[in-house]
Amino acid sequence: MKKVCKLLVLVLMVVGIFTLLTACGGNETTQAPGNVSPGQETQDGAAQAFSIGILQLVTHPALDAARDGFLAALNEAGIDFEYDYQNAHGDSQIVNTIAQRFVGNNVDLVLAIATPSVQAMSAATESIPIVGTAITSYERAGVVYSNEAPGGNVTGASDMNPIEAQINMILEFVPGIQTLGIVYSSNEANSVYQAEIARGIAEGLGLTVEVGTVTTTGYVQQNTLSVANRVDAIFIPTDNTHADAMSIVAQVSLETGVPVFPGEENMTLAGGVATQSVNYFELGKQSGQMAVAILRDGADPATMPIQFAQTLNYIVNGFMVEELGITVPERFADSIVYPE
Repeated sequence: MKKVCKLLVLVLMVVGIFTLLTACGGNETTQAPGNVSPGQETQDGAAQAFSIGILQLVTHPALDAARDGFLAALNEAGIDFEYDYQNAHGDSQIVNTIAQRFVGNNVDLVLAIATPSVQAMSAATESIPIVGTAITSYERAGVVYSNEAPGGNVTGASDMNPIEAQINMILEFVPGIQTLGIVYSSNEANSVYQAEIARGIAEGLGLTVEVGTVTTTGYVQQNTLSVANRVDAIFIPTDNTHADAMSIVAQVSLETGVPVFPGEENMTLAGGVATQSVNYFELGKQSGQMAVAILRDGADPATMPIQFAQTLNYIVNGFMVEELGITVPERFADSIVYPE
């Protein structure tokens, strides 16, 4: 009887441990393949799927759309793959942990979404191919030698905005503007880069520029209000910190009557007035097509030039222009959208 009890206890312990290990897996994670190299056959004769890690900085419609476009490109190409999708929720420590996870799992390729993601992956491995998307400047991020010849294991598609066109668009919506505010996160290399370009363009047009920076979303309200009180309009580049706090920006805009012009369409729909924006789904597809070339055709990221967005959208937030009493220039009348 004692032997039976001991056996029963042992069985329960094993089951408990198995259950605990199973519960540690997240819903966003798929099982990575075994130690069979891609293209080889498993014991049952089936071809082994490629394993792909997806590291996304934060949840946001633009970044989500880029991810969806990437997956669509792989599916359209008929690539057999499994993926491990991990979201860092804006935490730099988690970004690094996920990067190490993918290296430890020896995935075949990583999609890095947003600048901190590609920086973490580049620091974690020099051998696993990394394809980026929703990244403004790979050179500025320090992950390639040049856009024309990346030279390492990183390549991808850039979401560099048509900043000059965006600034000129502001002049059309706010005739007689004299002072432009530029707000962004000083922690995001892509935002700093775009803000510098925007400032140069605005000053070249004779505008006075007031700059306000934040490090976290907790400072967005105070910073935006401070800048709004000194300017005629505000420009925000594609900035993940402000994208995550656009409802706060919108509130300040409505309270002060100062229109905000973000660099991205989803930010605009969440509280901006208008923009000319990259289509992030199509940008993700460009990155996906680059991944296909690497996985299926053996292309080398080192010799794959950085690509730039080929599809741009005009977006005007109908609710914000009505609330702020802004007259929409005739050429943008067909671009008015009312957020749901």
